[in-house]
Amino acid sequence: MNYGLILLFVGLVTAHLVSQNQTVDAQENNQNSRLEEANSLNEESPAESTAPFNVPFKTYGGTQFWTDHQHTHGYRIQSNWMTNHWRLLDATDVRRAWGTRKQCEVALAGLLSDKKDASEDKEYVILLHGLMRTHQSMRSMEKTLQAADCGTILRFSYASTRNTIGDHAAALQEVLNGLPKDAKISFVAHSMGNIVVRHLLADLKEEGDPNGLLQRCGCMVMLGPPNQGAAIARRLAYTKVFGLVAGKTALQLGPNWQQLVGNLAIPEFPFSIIAGDLSEKNIRNPILGEASDFVVQVEETQLEGHESFTTVPVVHSTLMTNPKVQKLVVEFLQSHKI
Repeated sequence: MNYGLILLFVGLVTAHLVSQNQTVDAQENNQNSRLEEANSLNEESPAESTAPFNVPFKTYGGTQFWTDHQHTHGYRIQSNWMTNHWRLLDATDVRRAWGTRKQCEVALAGLLSDKKDASEDKEYVILLHGLMRTHQSMRSMEKTLQAADCGTILRFSYASTRNTIGDHAAALQEVLNGLPKDAKISFVAHSMGNIVVRHLLADLKEEGDPNGLLQRCGCMVMLGPPNQGAAIARRLAYTKVFGLVAGKTALQLGPNWQQLVGNLAIPEFPFSIIAGDLSEKNIRNPILGEASDFVVQVEETQLEGHESFTTVPVVHSTLMTNPKVQKLVVEFLQSHKI
């Protein structure tokens, strides 16, 4: 094994995460002060529902620090993984309130007071990004699906390198529970986002599904899913730097996969797998040495029960933005519309 190449890859991974973190909004620049602020807010009486004074300002919508818990009429309520405080964003990612979750919910209710009679959509497509990426990476896919009239498109944002896949699945469940009770739900997920969905499906089976989410799932398209774990994560885990940078979730996909796989379900609704295979272009990752998209091996994407399986000569990080892949996604979603 070429250890120089391994160290180079770790360096590239680290540089990628650093570049992501540099785009975090101004609210995230001083985490220590926010932690003290959030703790004091969360200690307030539950009866205290007025959110702290807020100056609306543009944010990046959540970049490695924030996880969505509610999507309503273009508004999102998010939690910060480090400080545990909450904020309310509008459709343009402008912060409209912050404080405790209750305070954000009250603020949202006020903003929606004139929208109570607004019609609610009946078909949603949830987009999930992968490890060390953000919801912004799914923007191109969102635009394509909107143009194809695939339903209401929601980009689920979560702090992918922090907490666990189970934590992300729980947050996703909260978002889905907040959608109209009779709405059909489909998924398009990239990389680890697929594992988050599979964890959610298992949780609903094991813990109960009072809102009938399982019965309302329409279909799913998996883009480069590490359905059998990730060899690259196993082989980089020993460096320790990889776990520090990529977090608990990366270790779950790698050396801790056997502890995770028992908490994952296979979708019981139609799903398609699109895997990147660069072997046609004679491009191989020296760490993997197999047919892959340079991050996930083709054989790792396999999952029994799929309705279709397609390989494309596309690198892992651009699967969701590739026009051919987007066309395949649109065709699958449209073939399973209500």
